[in-house]
Amino acid sequence: MTAVLTPEQIEQYNTEGYVTPVRIMDAAEAGTLRSKLEATEAARGGKLAPTERSKAHLLFKWLDDLIRDPRILDPIEQLIGPNILCWNTLFWIKEAQSPSFVSWHQDTKYWGLSSEKVITAWLALSPASLDAGCMRVMPRTHIGDVLPHDDQYHQDNLLTRGQQITEGVDDAEAIYMPLQVGEMSLHNYRLAHASGPNNTDDRRIGVSMHFMPTETGQIVGNWDSAALVRGEDTFGNFTHTPIPAADFDEEAVAFHAKAAQAINEIVYTGADENTAKL
Repeated sequence: MTAVLTPEQIEQYNTEGYVTPVRIMDAAEAGTLRSKLEATEAARGGKLAPTERSKAHLLFKWLDDLIRDPRILDPIEQLIGPNILCWNTLFWIKEAQSPSFVSWHQDTKYWGLSSEKVITAWLALSPASLDAGCMRVMPRTHIGDVLPHDDQYHQDNLLTRGQQITEGVDDAEAIYMPLQVGEMSLHNYRLAHASGPNNTDDRRIGVSMHFMPTETGQIVGNWDSAALVRGEDTFGNFTHTPIPAADFDEEAVAFHAKAAQAINEIVYTGADENTAKL
């Protein structure tokens, strides 16, 4: 393993809940990944189906390769150890001049995962500037009790149930995390985070990858899956996802249908409304 994060960055992650930016690849390589995604979108009528946004590494071979890439896993290992599962991957796409936003929330409230060490790695495939609606975080909210949330189901909210923190965050204290193409941010999934609309003339395209130590369990759903991306899994709390042989590999697509439905049921546990966005 190559030591990517400095001791100062590791300390910042532990105390503040985030590190940014981390350069993963050059803009040309990230642009190639964007082109692959957009070619698939074009072939499918201009955008992915809602169900294809989650567990996307089962549908895109290049994304499954990415969650196993040492350039991403080396800093993850520095933070949570050598035995690593990838629970989910998600595309976050805000069209040019889009009002789409993400309200303040903490993922730990909805994902049903037992560990406090889950990490979101967010990779920019297009510029994620302030004007494009980059992520902002509330430092140190990964420590202590989960903040109160309310489901609001706003039509422009990219979150499944429009979940929003009702107290404990202050936009004046938020840290914005703009990223250049090919850069990644890391944050603890307990950290309160949000993002605004895209006011630029380019799409804002990112992919989030959610990593956790293998001792993590699923405490809400009856069945769940994850990709073993480094080390060994001696706990067996998650069914390991197959490695697709190609984009939309038949076996992986069949597994994806079950896996995406399982996540959908987990994040909607306790919700008043049953219309899922996944």
